[in-house]
Amino acid sequence: MTDTATQVRWGIVGTANIARAQFLPGLREAGGGRAALVASRDKGRAEAYAAANGVDRGVADYAALIESPDVDAVYVALPNAPHAEWTMRALRAGKAVLCEKPLCVGSARTRAVLDVAATAARPLWEAFVFPFQAQHRRLVALLADGAIGEPAEVISAFHFLLSSTTNIRLDAALGGGALADVGCYPIRLAYELFCAPLAQAAGITATDPQEVRVAACTGVTEGEVEVDAAAIVGFGRSRRLLLTSGFKRSYDTASSVLGTQGRLQLTNPFHPGPADTLTLLRPKADPVTERPTTDERSFTAAIRHIHAVLRGEAAPEHTASEFSLPAARTLEQLQALARPANEER
Repeated sequence: MTDTATQVRWGIVGTANIARAQFLPGLREAGGGRAALVASRDKGRAEAYAAANGVDRGVADYAALIESPDVDAVYVALPNAPHAEWTMRALRAGKAVLCEKPLCVGSARTRAVLDVAATAARPLWEAFVFPFQAQHRRLVALLADGAIGEPAEVISAFHFLLSSTTNIRLDAALGGGALADVGCYPIRLAYELFCAPLAQAAGITATDPQEVRVAACTGVTEGEVEVDAAAIVGFGRSRRLLLTSGFKRSYDTASSVLGTQGRLQLTNPFHPGPADTLTLLRPKADPVTERPTTDERSFTAAIRHIHAVLRGEAAPEHTASEFSLPAARTLEQLQALARPANEER
């Protein structure tokens, strides 16, 4: 960021709907930044997208955006398969990067991207924005205070109804499938709760990511990808994640954290709004329900944090270097079990 600029200047690689519906509204709500460039393979599309969504300028060249001196941070909003290439190119160009999840297709590419981030000494975030949100921070505070005793189990779902039969989420070559698209959220939630410093704060020993094991997974496939999946993932010390995800149900992200002395229930934990709740349930006690979220947009808190980091006001938190690699390994194992017919070919 130049010394004369007070705002973080963002470049958006790709014109995906999530950039229009989530990232850009979050950028406006967060303040302290602006969308300087958006790139598409088609210049007319990029220019139309820029005009419709409050971006300064549209360009037809991803590389030109990444190399532009008018860009401080890059948001990679492409299909999963090209994430690795354009994230690495942005890091090598000296940009901070927020890449849509999953960071890469496969753990090998994930490791390569993390190596580039370390060498370039640039911050890299995978776009799981929920750890920055007030609902999640309140969840962590309650767990650290021992509100439900020792956390033992995360039960988490992420489903939505995908009516299109030509959507890129169904394309294996582009890194599609329900687990990569939405199953990755419960996986990341469990890593955040069982493997992060929260564990020590709650007086228990954090699970080493190397201890995480997939116990079981079943999936329903269409073509070469799973469209519905359920799994059990062990996190050592009798801790586990029970997850379901898919494209065959109406929107559902209900999640719970179970402990030795109670349960915490969350509505919409991955993209909460002000109406969403966090409820504490304990034996012989009345339920206690809170609505911690004040931001209207789910990306807002994450973008606000990134801006603070780039202004030198905060140290980076929840970066890709923490759990993206072990989570990618877990995702690979689940996909192999959910797609048995593909493994036999």
